[in-house]
Amino acid sequence: MVLEKTENIKISALGGVGELGKNMYVMEINENIYVLDAGSKFPGGEMLGIDIVIPDITYLVENQQNVKGIFVTHGHEEQIGAIPFILQKLDVPVYGTELTLALIKEKLKEYGIKKYEALHPITSSTVLSFEGVDISFFRTQHSIQDSVGICLQTNQGAIVYTGDFKFDQNSVSIQSADIGKMAAIGEQGVLCLLSDSTNADKPGYTVSEAVIGQNITDAFYKSKGRIIVAAYSSNLHRIQQIIHAAYQHGRNLIVMEKNMLKIIDIAAKLGHLQLPEDLIVPVQKLKDLPEHETVILTTGHHGEPILGLTRMAKQSHKFIQIKQDDTVLLAATPVAGHETTFSKTIDVIFRLGASVVFAQKKVQASGHGSQEELKFMINLTKPKYVMPVNGEYRKQKAYAKLAGQLGISEDHICLLEKGERVEFKDARMYPSGSIQAGNTLIDGLGVGDIGNIVLRDRRLLSQDGILTVVVTINKRQKTVVAGPEIISRGFVYVRESEKLLEEATKIVQQILEKCMEDKVIEWSSLKLKMRESLNQFLYEKTRRKPMILPIIMEI
Repeated sequence: MVLEKTENIKISALGGVGELGKNMYVMEINENIYVLDAGSKFPGGEMLGIDIVIPDITYLVENQQNVKGIFVTHGHEEQIGAIPFILQKLDVPVYGTELTLALIKEKLKEYGIKKYEALHPITSSTVLSFEGVDISFFRTQHSIQDSVGICLQTNQGAIVYTGDFKFDQNSVSIQSADIGKMAAIGEQGVLCLLSDSTNADKPGYTVSEAVIGQNITDAFYKSKGRIIVAAYSSNLHRIQQIIHAAYQHGRNLIVMEKNMLKIIDIAAKLGHLQLPEDLIVPVQKLKDLPEHETVILTTGHHGEPILGLTRMAKQSHKFIQIKQDDTVLLAATPVAGHETTFSKTIDVIFRLGASVVFAQKKVQASGHGSQEELKFMINLTKPKYVMPVNGEYRKQKAYAKLAGQLGISEDHICLLEKGERVEFKDARMYPSGSIQAGNTLIDGLGVGDIGNIVLRDRRLLSQDGILTVVVTINKRQKTVVAGPEIISRGFVYVRESEKLLEEATKIVQQILEKCMEDKVIEWSSLKLKMRESLNQFLYEKTRRKPMILPIIMEI
């Protein structure tokens, strides 16, 4: 196909830069918009009560008539987690490989969204033609099968998005990378390479899956009791290695979480997991199995790997409590912001007398390429401009340094910020303003109804607690009928702070008496005076600032 002239190309990120996860990149070619990945990320420790975080898609909603589709590289939450929420607002096609779409479909079912007709399968040999652009795909290696990179071919040159990738030449258990196709794209001319930068600060090569598989097998061989494995629910390579080791050592496999079990079932039906018949047994049969014939596979909420294990370590799990003679394999790295919980869980497991296999003998490998693999991708594709994505800012900076070592000039390296947009005209890059970007917080069934003010309130409650002041007033007679009664939750221990609460009660009584005398019955001003007076008094006495909640009942 002869491509029409591309007047301008604009690239922006709604997520995935300056952070890990939440990948979402917006390609605007002439008037059309192409979205690459639509992921979520785990909430940070400061996002109290939040389940997941997805990108703010206001820009896409405002320009939905121009959105031609969402093109997904693979089936991890960081790439597909936002799709159910996007499809509630946009009627756009979603393109992905067979396994990726199967996992997306499962997520749509989970949220009760029946837009299955929006899912369009592709393979690494598919070419999609749109106005002024051809979109093709190439196989990549990652920690989940059926992963691809994306190439948008324009007459200014190709825009290549690698997705998450590594080059593992020692393992036969993962699909081969389309190295020849990547090189061919490079020979045709790459305008801009959007590259995975997650491991840009790690020298050498990422450890091979073959090494990890052998280490897992060794750990199984040495274990005499139960084996408990914590892993990401979508890390299918790791799950395959656990399945293989369990079968090889004559152990039954128990999968604790329904979500992980669904993913295993989907991957097995599509031929991406080799699952021996009758290997997996229901958790209800756990008590009937000999401990030396048992492997327990656990993950957490939304695929986070450590939550289930933490409950087992704290003896609060419904079915399993970790004990002496257990062997625990941590086949996952901690989620950003949850390193402390990860470390404390390991410590508790050691206290229980169990063996823990994690750092000293690797049973987990990253799905992202290290420096030598990132260099190899640059040398294959020969880009004019590079744009490190899928990484915190320090990772993007490390990638920029790496690209500089390969001769790419500083003005051809773009460290994009969320919402920032660059434009290409006549194969040259220019700044092009910004678009709305940020976080949309998912809490239960609520989408975007939790903002900074609510998070601030939750943070205050978690830090200094709450003080509730209850008073009943006869508005007609201008008298206090009952109260004030002060209730403390998470602020002070009532039995040891009776004097403090008595003084606080007197302050409220004085405010009420003064307001009744002055005939002030405007509840908002009355509540404000209570808050201000109590805030000042309590801070002077305790150096704490509890949330103060006055409740005025009227009769």
